[in-house]
Amino acid sequence: MKIAFTKPFIRDYQGLPAHIQKQIDEQIERLLDNPRHPSLRMKKMEGHPSVWEIRITGGYRLTLQIDDDTYLLRRVGSHDILKRP
Repeated sequence: MKIAFTKPFIRDYQGLPAHIQKQIDEQIERLLDNPRHPSLRMKKMEGHPSVWEIRITGGYRLTLQIDDDTYLLRRVGSHDILKRP
């Protein structure tokens, strides 16, 4: 699988503290290695059938879409991003 980033994801990521960015990077690596890794807690979002969410920390999430062999990373941030995945 490959990773692609949306402009909103890049903007969100750049606005986060360095320690959260590091955790995001680690979770992205886990996603590429094993999308079923328990720490990802990957699940489909309610109300958005083509959007998935991944847990970064207790308070941070990442949203993505799966398109053939690519994970399209959409948004990243606090739970508030789940309102606009």
